[in-house]
Amino acid sequence: MARAYLGLGSSLGDRDGHLGFALARLSRVGTVLARAPVVETDPVDCPGGGMFLNTCVCLETALEPSELLSAAMQIERQRGRSRTTRNEPRVLDIDILLYDDLVLCQQALQIPHPRMHERGFVLEPLAEIAPNLVHPSFNVTVRRLLAGLTSAAGEQEA
Repeated sequence: MARAYLGLGSSLGDRDGHLGFALARLSRVGTVLARAPVVETDPVDCPGGGMFLNTCVCLETALEPSELLSAAMQIERQRGRSRTTRNEPRVLDIDILLYDDLVLCQQALQIPHPRMHERGFVLEPLAEIAPNLVHPSFNVTVRRLLAGLTSAAGEQEA
């Protein structure tokens, strides 16, 4: 069994309902071991979108990474997600952030998620459930990644 950390987000329609749907469906492909509180965030690189609700979950699963990606995309489609434009507002978004300590770089799937370390809306909820989890490419904890992001944002505001 592997431990995967997933980021979930929604910016359209019944955002809470979409996240609840995703959690229920994810529990069919593994065991949800932890779920972060939901945070409302501004859209990032998502023109024309509303506010996002975001959370992270830790999922214990027997699925291989590519199978987990397929399952996540199927859950998104079941809730009405269509992928027509990159970074468009979305009903539901499920990203594989980390999968054990795997580093994988394929066209369809990159683990760790290639931008997770730049995104507070990912690191904040992830730090709630796994602050000491180590990013396998940077060898730094989630807590330290978040602290670095927070201090960099503070420097930009000054």
